[in-house]
Amino acid sequence: MNKTHLSYTFSSSLDELDRLPDILDQITETFSLDNETAAKLMLTVSEAVTNGIKHGNELTPEKEVYLNVMLSNSKHLQIKVEDQGDGFNPEEVPDPLAEENLLKPSGRGVYLMKEYADQVSYNAKGNELILTFNLP
Repeated sequence: MNKTHLSYTFSSSLDELDRLPDILDQITETFSLDNETAAKLMLTVSEAVTNGIKHGNELTPEKEVYLNVMLSNSKHLQIKVEDQGDGFNPEEVPDPLAEENLLKPSGRGVYLMKEYADQVSYNAKGNELILTFNLP
């Protein structure tokens, strides 16, 4: 079984998001991802890390967000994002396509991750997200 792994740690500051383009380029290069998968990663990983910093850790400087990337069997790329917050229930996130939510400026991240990743799962606490991408 062929596995490759990358890990990153973010402090809970929005300034940390400036690191994401270089990190995503490194992930794309390391795993030789095609343009479509790279674009999906850009959106989903940005959303996941942003949510961890803002909502999970509530911008608490002492808390961190962990990003782990693993390729297994050259077919499945797994992205795990974990924050140190109290967690949440993803089933309780309002539907962004409901008429009353269409004009809200936020609330689409969980939906978009489900749309772009092949599989999305959370731990029981709701502070760890795993995005799975099936590679061509």
